[in-house]
Amino acid sequence: MALRDLCERYNIRFKKALGQNLLLDDNINRIMVEAAALTAEDDVVEVGAGLGALTGRLCAAAGRVLAVEIDPAFMPCLEDQFGAMDNVRLFRGDILNHELRKLLDEHLPGCTVYKLVSNLPYYITTPILFHFWEAAVPYSRMVVMVQEEVAMRMTAGPGGPDYGVLTLAAQYHGSVDVVHRVPRTCFRPQPRVDSCIVRLRARPSVLYPDVDPAFLFRVIRAAFSQRRKTLRNALTRSGFGAPKEAVLDAFDAAGVDPGCRAQTLVLDDFARLAQAIKTRC
Repeated sequence: MALRDLCERYNIRFKKALGQNLLLDDNINRIMVEAAALTAEDDVVEVGAGLGALTGRLCAAAGRVLAVEIDPAFMPCLEDQFGAMDNVRLFRGDILNHELRKLLDEHLPGCTVYKLVSNLPYYITTPILFHFWEAAVPYSRMVVMVQEEVAMRMTAGPGGPDYGVLTLAAQYHGSVDVVHRVPRTCFRPQPRVDSCIVRLRARPSVLYPDVDPAFLFRVIRAAFSQRRKTLRNALTRSGFGAPKEAVLDAFDAAGVDPGCRAQTLVLDDFARLAQAIKTRC
């Protein structure tokens, strides 16, 4: 059944507050599934299943699919399509309010590695990404549709205005690239921005095994919280938890110029600086 017909049949009204838009071009879903390189051995998580257009392609290509949807209005449509399918599990709820490990244990028992393939709700894209990155279960690949602005931030180079915490987080967790640009005309109601499909391949091992990732990103967030200030000022005045003396001593030990700004440092620089601060605290 056509998506427009599904909307009429189930009395679907897209909610702007939830960032809901109808994707008219199913070719975009095909591109996402191909970018995910799915096999019958894969477990997949989809956030924002909506009317199930992407869900249908996922369950045909993957072993098992956990489709998460926050809006109860979509559940009858999803249940009618996938409720009787052995390899699809439907979950209604806000993904940010649930621990991923518990969801996988309940709905995809035995899952040890997953893939995330989703048209992410635009109003909470960044929180969702960090929710999955920080989860206590590994992934092998993420393929997500996001606002073009977010895609540019995820793939930015040092020195530019788009380079920041999201850039470094994406780099820390994997190698990232833009697969396909999706114009706003592909959606109804039409959003004000274009979108991109972004692919992130997980790293085979932890980048900095001796560096506490939570502390590393505390340093990164503190540095970018005042990106117009020098690192010296940003890190000694942000109150992120390290004594001023420890921060100042760490600059020399890490070989980082305290007079530069956060956007000029690469991830390796931040890792050295974070480790140097940590050992002095």
